[in-house]
Parts: sequence; C-alpha cells; structure tokens
Amino acid sequence: MDVLGERSGRRGRSLPTRILIGLLVGAVAGSALNLAFAPPIGQPDTPEYATLKWWADEVVKPFGDLFLRLLFMVVVPIVFCSLFLGVAGLGSTRTLGRLGGLTLLWFLTTTAGAALLGLTLVTTIAPGRRLSADVAERLSIEYGGDAQAKIELGKQAKGFSADTLLEIVPDNVVRVAGDNKAILGLIFFALILGAASTRLPPDRTKALREAITALYELCIVLVGWAMQLAPLGVACLIFHASSKLGFDVMRLVGWYFVTAMGGLVVYQLFGITTLAWVFGGVRPGRFFRGCKALFATAFSTSSSAATMPTTIRTAVEEFGAPEEIAGFVMPLGATTNMNGTALFEGVSVLFLAQVAGIDLTLGQQALVLTMASLTAIGAAGVPGGSLPLLAVVLTQVGVPAEMLALILGVDRLVDMTRTVPNVSSDLVCSLWLARRERARVARAYQPPDA
Repeated sequence: MDVLGERSGRRGRSLPTRILIGLLVGAVAGSALNLAFAPPIGQPDTPEYATLKWWADEVVKPFGDLFLRLLFMVVVPIVFCSLFLGVAGLGSTRTLGRLGGLTLLWFLTTTAGAALLGLTLVTTIAPGRRLSADVAERLSIEYGGDAQAKIELGKQAKGFSADTLLEIVPDNVVRVAGDNKAILGLIFFALILGAASTRLPPDRTKALREAITALYELCIVLVGWAMQLAPLGVACLIFHASSKLGFDVMRLVGWYFVTAMGGLVVYQLFGITTLAWVFGGVRPGRFFRGCKALFATAFSTSSSAATMPTTIRTAVEEFGAPEEIAGFVMPLGATTNMNGTALFEGVSVLFLAQVAGIDLTLGQQALVLTMASLTAIGAAGVPGGSLPLLAVVLTQVGVPAEMLALILGVDRLVDMTRTVPNVSSDLVCSLWLARRERARVARAYQPPDA
C-alpha cells in the first residue's frame, strides 16, 4: 500500500520529485524577486518591495502554514500510539524478561548515541551560522521578535531540574495531550500505560491494542494525505523565506544537507560496523557483504516497516541468528529503534535553532538529545514518518515552526539514507542477542566427565 503517496500515477512524477521541484521553484522565484526589489540593508523599503512582502506574508505563507498544521495535527496521536504499541508489544514481562530488557537497552542506548553524534556535528560545523552579515541581519529582522520571545522562554527552561522532572509526570493526561509544550508528560504516560498492559492477560487488553493500532494506522493515512500538499506547501514556505533573504537560503539548505548526510554515513560506516564487530562478532567486510540486499531495500523504500522481512531474512540466512530472536527484535525495532531518525532530528533542530539565532544552553541541548531519542521511538516506519515529530522537539526549544520548510525539500534523500542505520541497528541487536544466548547455553551445559 502506498501509504504516503509516493507514487502519483503511471504518468505522474513521484511525490519526492514534486517536492524537490516545489523547493526549486519557490526558491528561484523568491530569490529572483528579492534580487530585483529588495533595498540595501538599512535603506527604507521601496513600494515594490513592500508589495512583495505583503504578498509573501499575507497570500503565499498561509498556504505553507496550512501544510505544516496538517502535519502537526497528528503529532499527539502518533506519539502516543506508537510508544504504547511498542512497549505493549513486548508481551508479558515475566515471560520475556531478560530478552525484552536487553532489546530495549540496545534500542535506547544506540538511539541516544546517534542523536549525540548529530548534535556534536552541528555544534562543530555550525551549518546554520554560515550566513553573510546582510542575510543574518535580514533573518534578525524577519524572525527577531519571535526568536527573542523564544529565547526568553528558553531562559525559563534551561534544561532538566526538579520542576522538569515533576512536569514529566502529568497530573492531567487530557491537558498534556492538548499542549505541545507538555509532550514529555504524554510520552511518560504512553510508556507506563504500555508497560502496565504487559502485566494483564492478552485477552484483557486485546480490544485496546486493536483500537490504538487502528488509530495509529489512520494517522499514517492522514500524514499521507497531508504530504500530497507538500509540493505546494514547500514552494510557498521557501518562496516566503527566499523573497526576503535571497539565494543564501539555498546555501543554507546545502550546508544542512551535507551535515545531515555526513552524520548518517559516518554513523553507518563506523558506528554500526563497530557495534556489529564488538557485540555481534561480525567483521566489517563480512557485515557489508551480508547486508547488500538489506541496504538496497532500506535505501529504496525509505521504510523500516517495508524492509522488515528483508531484515529478518538477512539475520537468519546470512548471519545465522535464531528465527525466534529475529522475529522478536525486528517487528519491535521497525517502530521503536530509529538510530538514523534520532541523528536526523538532532541535526535538524540545532540547525534550525542556529538559523533562527537561538543559542541553546547545555541543558536545552540535553533536552534535545532526550527528545530526539524518545520521539524517534514514536516515528512511523514509513517514508517521511518522522517529519511530524520534528514539531515536538522544535516546540520544546522554541524554534519557529515555519522554519521547518528549509529542510523539507531535501528530506527525501536524507530519509532514504537514515533508513539504512535504522534497520542495521535492528540487525546488529539480533546478532548480539543471539551471541549472548549461545554463550549462556554453552555455560549452562556441563558435559559429563570422561
């Protein structure tokens, strides 16, 4: 099923192609008009430029904002449903015990490590600060009031504290579900409700799990419908930015693309490969030879869910993992183990914060690390499934939501790339568990004395 509308008919262009075209049309048109009518910095606006700004603000931008709102609309149910189903899918904690605990430990640790790598790269390269003085001043004028308000908000929320910990435990679940700023409370409730469901007999929670699964699948369909407006939405939002900032917008996008792609490639080549060698006992050459079909499938489908059968086959047939371990790890990993997505979210949030001129404290960066790790768990394992969840992390650190348009045009290629470490980490986890189980059985076996 083409959930996110990747195809548009036999004679039509694919959705990613149309989004890229929308990005280019909006950027070129806006930059050309900026070049033609924008006055020098410090000079009063000409009547022509004032008219251009009015059209950009009052006519064009609302269409882009509508697209963003359609994406943000499904954030809360997707986060709740995905986290609940992921934890509830563990089954009985008494039955799974050690295997489930080790799997979750792997997922959380590797996801947090990937997000930390992304934050480190953005902090080091600073792609969002590679602006000319003129464009930086224009950005200050464009987003200055909003950004300053966000900065003041950030000063009030410098990171984790006793109050922050208290806010994670909601006193009113309905209230936090309607407040993006309190999304951590919703995440906590979803996690503990899913854990509680494992303590009851399956027949008692079957109806609830089926209802939440249906709601989750409906939200994915809604995301697919919203993504059909992506070409127009991206074109409008990029036109709005480039008509005021000029061609430097595309330069910014280029720096973001290089940083995000570089981080994903480095994590896959060195991070995942090292994990496979150390924990799975598979040398790099052998690992890449055995994963050729897996990498090709993940990259071409951009979907952890669609790649899951190939991931299971690779673990069992190429590396000899037991079917029961691969069958447990892969379905859970397809929805909850998103290393590449966490890295992408960390890069994206810090990049957009840099562009907006918002300096995040160490506490806020720690919050980004935590949120990127947790919301990556809630990302749908389908193409573009992580885009709505970026709004959650952006809200926590006060980055203007409309700036998300800067990265949407190149997200498809980044999405294809980040799917590879997503599924590779699932594979390595199964190899690690298989190796541990073999070692445990070997230790338990006591041969008779000769």
